[in-house]
Amino acid sequence: MPDVVDQFCAATETADIDALMETLAPDAELHSPISGALVFRGHDDLRVLLTVVYRGISGLRWTARLGDGAHRVLLAEAKVGPFRMTEAMVLELAEDGRIRRLDPHLRPWLALSFLAAKLGPGLLRHPGLMRRARTAQPPAAVGATA
Repeated sequence: MPDVVDQFCAATETADIDALMETLAPDAELHSPISGALVFRGHDDLRVLLTVVYRGISGLRWTARLGDGAHRVLLAEAKVGPFRMTEAMVLELAEDGRIRRLDPHLRPWLALSFLAAKLGPGLLRHPGLMRRARTAQPPAAVGATA
């Protein structure tokens, strides 16, 4: 059985959204590296978001894979427009081995800003997606009480 992280890397490098979606748990969520506040959840919303994202960058190449068990970190290089970008993607795997949570960390600021401007029009065509991501409740802080 192929490793889901290997499948994720291959799918994102080729922008194969169907293959990418197969790596995600039904309750998967992605925390926006651009806003810091948006959380995209579920296959329908993630399909829209990830289609816009992975078709908006070029030359994506995963350069390192760290960790085992339920937590992994992937390092990558890519281009967005004329800018070189690096990424550290933190993944949390579900019990069934699929990806439950994605936390991308992108740099430098100029590339991230260019990416945000490039993705904006594609995402704004889906106002429901943005509304759902904005109203998503953040996870409780460690040690917080209700």
